[in-house]
Amino acid sequence: MADEHPRNGDPEPAGRRAVSRKTLLKAALVAVPLPALLGSGVALARDHRPSDPPPSPTPFCDDGDDPTPPQTEGPYFKPRSPERASLLEPGTRGTLLTVSGYVFGLTCRPVAHALLDFWQADDAGAYDNRGFRLRGHQYTDARGAFTLTTIVPGLYPSRTRHLHVKVQAPGGPVLTTQLYFPGEPRNNTDPIFHPALLMNVRQAGPAKQATFDFVVDGAALRPGSPR
Repeated sequence: MADEHPRNGDPEPAGRRAVSRKTLLKAALVAVPLPALLGSGVALARDHRPSDPPPSPTPFCDDGDDPTPPQTEGPYFKPRSPERASLLEPGTRGTLLTVSGYVFGLTCRPVAHALLDFWQADDAGAYDNRGFRLRGHQYTDARGAFTLTTIVPGLYPSRTRHLHVKVQAPGGPVLTTQLYFPGEPRNNTDPIFHPALLMNVRQAGPAKQATFDFVVDGAALRPGSPR
């Protein structure tokens, strides 16, 4: 049976956009104080009456999401990248790109203090293998959110545009994967490309803004739990 909700990056038929629990949860993460949200798992106010028992967690995120697909690490990963949310440095050239989103567990709970380690090619399609240019790691905040400031990567031979990332919930396994841009001609010829890893990207003046939510295994801790 086909998914009722499209995966990250897939277009939605006009007039058929359904509001998923995960979408509402993200809105609640902004609007509702965190302790109140934690007290009821992932259930939302519209689903719960005062007389009801505490709701059970959602079995799976209901945006049609399985765990985010893993992909090859590639030859250019370097451990011990600097901790930073912006990969921009003096002299960095290229189109400004911000990528934001959340890290969720399989029960649709956002994961606090999840590690995200990003690396990518520069505007010319080259990786810095001597230093840590366009490399960096960060952690999700108490609401499971992250924001990366970087540039749109250039084209690497035989590949479409992509960002590399490792994601790890506290105490969980490491997910290694890649993120892609919609509308790229090389998406059709890149043998590694996966449509479930398309970001939602929009133009914001001369810059681009992208969103992507990760769903990772082993993410059993609630936001705010100690690492």
